[in-house]
Amino acid sequence: MIRRAVLIVLGLIWLGPTYLLLVNASRPAASYDPASAWVPSGDFALLENFARAVENADLGGSLASTALYAVVSPLLAVIIGALAGYTIVVLRLRHGFWWFLLIFGGTVFPSQMLLVPLFVSYSDAGLYDTRVGLILVYTAINVPLGAFVLRNFYSGVAFSIFEAARMDGASTWRIFWRIYLPMSLSALTAVFILEFTFIWNDLVFGLTLSQTEDVRPVMTALAGLMSDVYAGTPVPVGLAAGLMVSLPTVALFLATQRLFARGLSLGSV
Repeated sequence: MIRRAVLIVLGLIWLGPTYLLLVNASRPAASYDPASAWVPSGDFALLENFARAVENADLGGSLASTALYAVVSPLLAVIIGALAGYTIVVLRLRHGFWWFLLIFGGTVFPSQMLLVPLFVSYSDAGLYDTRVGLILVYTAINVPLGAFVLRNFYSGVAFSIFEAARMDGASTWRIFWRIYLPMSLSALTAVFILEFTFIWNDLVFGLTLSQTEDVRPVMTALAGLMSDVYAGTPVPVGLAAGLMVSLPTVALFLATQRLFARGLSLGSV
């Protein structure tokens, strides 16, 4: 009983900020009062605040661009990571462990170290403020996670599967595409969900490498809206924008939570 009570109290504390977000995002834009932030308002204005946030920050274009980045980049990253894991483990690449360290070693450096070199190189290459440029950078920074998980997964797959396929005349690429890739679908899905969430919530790279409304990620647009809170944007509108932007990742996790947990367990073999 004591443990359950402690867990309930901790859960309520954890949900406190979410409660404040929902309550105050649902207030009419002109009726926000910090003194009554914990008390629900009698008027439900969440949908009106959503519409005002989309109009003020032009979230429509940013949401479309972010959806593109958060789907295309993880797809490319998980396939490249799976190819890396397949090459290192199944094809037994010479010095494979050191190649893996080279791929995964880039994650030990803070992403902030990459901002200035990326900005300069993107400006010189004409990739600054382009969707292609952001897709490239998001793909590159997410490949190591896919390589790590899929290398572990393929290490637990019997090598006799590859040998049998080769004896049947299948090419190396066909074995990967028709056998190993479908076999690792759960692990690939788990990595995709993690990378989707990272890209959707990214602010640093979007703020550094984009500028126009049709290219910048949604978190960059949201940050611009929230910076205007003291210059005329009501607090409920800003909170409604934050809630709206968070809904896709929440819905994705709720829809795929079992597959996500299964994929992580398979990838940790």
